[in-house]
Amino acid sequence: MRSLFACLVLMVTISTLTRAQNVPIIPQPVSVTMGDGNFALRPSTVILTDQATARTGRLLAEALRPATGYLLRVRLSAVRSKNSIDMRLDRNLGRLGNEGYLLEATDNGITIRAPQAAGVFYGTQSLLQLLPPQIFERSVQTGVDWRVPALKVEDYPRFVWRGAMMDVCRHFMPKEEVIKFIDLLAMHKMNSFHWHLTDDQGWRIEIKRYPRLTSVGSMRKETRVGHENDPKGFDGKPHGGFYTQAEIRNIVAYARDRFVTIVPEIEMPGHAQAAIAAYPELGNTSEKVEVGTVWGIYKNVFNVDESTIVFLQNVLTETLALFPSKFIHVGGDEVLKDQWKASPTAQARMKELGLKDEHELQSYFIQRMDKFLTAHGRRLIGWDEILEGGLAPGAAVMSWRGNKGGIAAAKAGHDVVMAPNSHTYFDQYQSKEPGEPLAIGGFMPLEKVYSFEPVPPELTAAEGERILGAQCQLWSEYIPTPQHFEYMAFPRISALSEVVWTPATRKDYSTFQSRLAIHERRLRALGVAGRWPVATRTVP
Repeated sequence: MRSLFACLVLMVTISTLTRAQNVPIIPQPVSVTMGDGNFALRPSTVILTDQATARTGRLLAEALRPATGYLLRVRLSAVRSKNSIDMRLDRNLGRLGNEGYLLEATDNGITIRAPQAAGVFYGTQSLLQLLPPQIFERSVQTGVDWRVPALKVEDYPRFVWRGAMMDVCRHFMPKEEVIKFIDLLAMHKMNSFHWHLTDDQGWRIEIKRYPRLTSVGSMRKETRVGHENDPKGFDGKPHGGFYTQAEIRNIVAYARDRFVTIVPEIEMPGHAQAAIAAYPELGNTSEKVEVGTVWGIYKNVFNVDESTIVFLQNVLTETLALFPSKFIHVGGDEVLKDQWKASPTAQARMKELGLKDEHELQSYFIQRMDKFLTAHGRRLIGWDEILEGGLAPGAAVMSWRGNKGGIAAAKAGHDVVMAPNSHTYFDQYQSKEPGEPLAIGGFMPLEKVYSFEPVPPELTAAEGERILGAQCQLWSEYIPTPQHFEYMAFPRISALSEVVWTPATRKDYSTFQSRLAIHERRLRALGVAGRWPVATRTVP
């Protein structure tokens, strides 16, 4: 009898654990404990908040309204009531960190508690995923039982930097797509949006002091069709666009309400052709150049004259006024140094500064920007080439050429964001099936993304703490439309969100796949043109 009882207890325990593992939340929470019963969302449900969480309460009510048709009341109250969603700060939950939360659902109501407002917001994102996936539809859904299973979720992120990079230079994306992408990042508890705003093929940020950056630099006359050897050549169509400062302020405020920090990237000293096309004096030769029309690395880079450094610091001054982010990205990658080698001015500057080679000249250039940003209370971050020639102590590194740069930076005492092309470059093909849209090349299937481990094993425990987190890159040479962008981004971002949020010991690809089947329905309801199963997929 005792043996039978023990077996029954074991079976119940296994069943409960399985239910907890399969709770359809992405990214997978740290801990889920199942209860008995459920909470029913009704038109009479009230959302209760404190002052710090009132905005999140209103956002939740807005999210629930389209599919349910319920206009839920949101009110400030310290008194909990039945059939309520009660969300507020609890300083006693400091163990959960700045972004963690505690969510409990019972027959009587739902409570969300967190030590900081960001945690409460992430608790609401989990709550939305606990409801039927139709909750994400944009019109009233009839006949749906809006219930949340009784449970307790204790959750917090593994990394502080959980991000995605959008390149709007190679192909411009309208502000509506930027806003939609921010919503999708927030849904996945991603908190960093790296906005790549300047490059050879287009300058996308309005700088009032230098209007030609957008009047000239934002528009190229045509675009290469296909890869370099494609016989189609060019499309013959002008392509361009930029974001006004007013638009950027609105986007930054929108992201802030959803606890997404926008990190702008202003490329220097390479990837500069669009800027040099607008202001030729920024270059190293007297040659007039056009905004780039092909992909790849251009030889035209900024010169190292003091006037050019001041020009770029003036650009950064206007950038800082738009973006409150602690980190400002300055690129620093793929700088061809041929023009510096051939420039008497650059060589004279090297001699004046006592620099032995052009790598040290680039280091000098980056350190000037680092000192400028530090003086303004910000921190410089750049691609891993900024390590070459020496790097200022306060600068951070984004490691893209595999893990090597990140390892070197962490060992040298620099903070690191892992962005290796081996696992996080989402401009690569997702499948080897015929019919996939054109991509830059490579192969980055969903399972490989999910397998990514941001902390290289070569690092000690102390060095590993320098890894702030990771992000994916969506370079847009072969991503010409918003639909194509979403196709390349999802569901791979769903996999990455679990890499950067969920404890490594909780990751499981098989349960991720089962949860993704439900998550796909949510993303479809939101109109996301992701790479869904073959039978129902629309290829851009």
